This record gives sequence, structure tokens and C-alpha cells, in this order.
Amino acid sequence: MNNSLKGKKIVLAVTGSIAAYKAVDIASKLTQADVSLHILLTKEAAEFVTPLSFQNISRQKISTDLFSSEDNAYLQHLESTYDADAFLIAPATANTIAKLAIGIADDLVSTAFLAATCPVIIAPAMDLNMYDNPSTQSNVKTLQKRGVIFAGPEQGRLASGKVGRGRLMEPNNIIDLLKTTLGAYGDFAGKRIVITAGPTVEHIDPVRIITNPSSGKMGFALATASRDRGAKVTLISGPTYLETPFGVTKIDVKSAKQMYTAVLKSVANADILIMAAAVSDFRPTNPHTAKEKKSIAKLTLPLETTEDILASVPDNLLKIGFAAETEDVERNATSKLSAKNLDLIIANDISQPGTGFASDFNQVSIIDRKGIITPLPLLPKSDVAWQILDVILDLNP
Repeated sequence: MNNSLKGKKIVLAVTGSIAAYKAVDIASKLTQADVSLHILLTKEAAEFVTPLSFQNISRQKISTDLFSSEDNAYLQHLESTYDADAFLIAPATANTIAKLAIGIADDLVSTAFLAATCPVIIAPAMDLNMYDNPSTQSNVKTLQKRGVIFAGPEQGRLASGKVGRGRLMEPNNIIDLLKTTLGAYGDFAGKRIVITAGPTVEHIDPVRIITNPSSGKMGFALATASRDRGAKVTLISGPTYLETPFGVTKIDVKSAKQMYTAVLKSVANADILIMAAAVSDFRPTNPHTAKEKKSIAKLTLPLETTEDILASVPDNLLKIGFAAETEDVERNATSKLSAKNLDLIIANDISQPGTGFASDFNQVSIIDRKGIITPLPLLPKSDVAWQILDVILDLNP
């Protein structure tokens, strides 16, 4: 599986918040992502979660003492940030944030922070009154002006029992923000990509619809992969049950006409359009305003064609389409590529078991303007997305 964090050197610093137990989950997710992980704990953090918990999860030795008895320990802690790709402090207390803003270096984390030259992400966790305090807000703004990235905090129930802003951002979102931060240096940095996903819905009457079984998983995988590689992503999606990828701008639509309008507006400032949505080809000519009763003897449903989105998009950007076919897959896809003046088309045989609609896997062929066909094996849709972007990058380096 393609993984934008693999091989990255990440320093994870944990300070003395009750939310420190969530940092174990963060460490676990980073370890699973095959990063080179160095973990720093303040003495206060070790009162909430033992270093052994992090050590068992990460299989790495944990640093807890600025002046340990180990040889050159002080320099080793500083050097851990010298060639790091990112420095993540999660959770960060109000006390730690204050020290970082002022420049105090009296513990392991604050000292390492001053030595860091990589991007720094701070995930605060504290009581809502502490976070809203003018001193804390001033310290946050000071650090933001210096380029520090803040992850949250989020709204929710706090340890005090109160509900408000101060809750540690969820670990999955912190990991996604880390990916987004590092993606700013990726091979799609500076690119603006519009991606469509999911089905469209056309009403027969207020109760019945014409739609298709698209889950949106392929489009969402493309949006996530594009974000992780540095692109600014706009995701235009029909109705799905999928969670919006962190850091992606999502526009919700229902009908083909709504998707048409959203796409034409969004591509005005885009470099690339990837049409992964399964857009309805037909809609009722005259949808009924009231529910049609089943007791009627016969229902005749006149249909009209929907807007041709790809054919309406200007040619001053890369256009990538999808062709979900059940027969003569490559021939039909190539015909669509030519008819709509596309740069690439992704063809997949949805009649094959375990691929296509609703599946987590896909088996596609990528076809370019020259007729060169690149078949891919059955892969997770996240991997398919990554390989599609590789081909796009060759077209538009």
C-alpha cells in the first residue's frame, strides 16, 4: 500500500495533559506507517502514561530526561530534530505552549523545539477556560506567526466535565494533518485538482429516484492521495456515506445538473480535473411533484439526457475521465477518450467480481491519448489512486 509517511523521520513529543493516553494511539499509527519515530516525554507526561507503553507500541527507546546518565544524551535529544521531517507535539499543555512562545528551554520538549528546523505541529489539549485565556491565545498567535501549525483543539467534552473547545484533535485527523503538512513538499505541490466522486440522483417523484451503486470510494481515494502529495483538492461528491478527507474542500451535490454547475465553477482556477463520479446519463423529463401511487395501471417515464460535463470543460487543463464498462471495455473507453478530448481515461470492467462499485479494490487500465494502455492488477483503491497520479505526473510534471 502506498504510504506518504513511509521512511519519514518524525519526532513525537508528549506533554503532561490527561489526553496523553491518546498519544499512544498516535505513536501506534505512526509506527504502522513505517516512519522513523523518536518519542520525547516530559516528566509530567510520564505521570499520565508510562514510557513503557510508548516503547512497546513503537519498539523504540523513549527519551524522558534532558540530563540522563547516557553518554551525550543532551546532544542526542537535540540532534533528533536536526534532520527530522516533522516535529509533532501532542498533546501540548498551556504551560508548554507558553514556554515555546517565550523561548524557555527547561525540559526535553522545549529544548528540542528550539533546535528544530523542520515543520512543527502543535496539538493543544486543556480546559476550555485555559485555552480561551488571553495569555494562551496570545501565545498561540505568536507561534502561528512564526510558522507553527496548530492541530485543533476541537470542541467536545473535557476532563472537567465541561463541554467546549480544548479537546485534543482526534489522532486520525492529526495524522492526516501531518500528511498534509509534509505533502506541501510533494510532487503535486502547487497543483489545484478538482475530483468528482459518488453517484448522482435524479428524482422521478419526491420518493423515487434514478441513481447507481457508486460508493464514491475511488474518488475519495484520489482526493486523499492528491492531498498527501501536495495538491490543493476540491472534491465534488454526490451522496455517499464516506467521511470527507481531512484538508480537502468538499462540495456536496445530488443531481447531474448540480454537479455540472459545481465542476464548471471549480475548474476555472484548476490545473487538473479527474471525473471519477458515476454521473447519471438520463433523468426524467417531467419529474412528478407528488408521489405516484402503485395502484396506477401503467407508468410511462420519458427520459432526457443529462449535461455532458467533460465535453463542457475547457481544454486548458488536464482532463481525466473514468469509463465503467461491462463489455468491450478498452474499446469503449478509448472511444470516450477521443469523443470528450481527454488526456487520460481509466477503464474498469465493473462486471468482474470484487472490483468497481462499492468495493475497496479496483482493477483498471489507464489509457492515454496515444492509445497506450497500462493495465493494473487488482489493487486497493488507495493504490490505484496513487498509480493514476503517477501517470498524471508524467503528463504534467
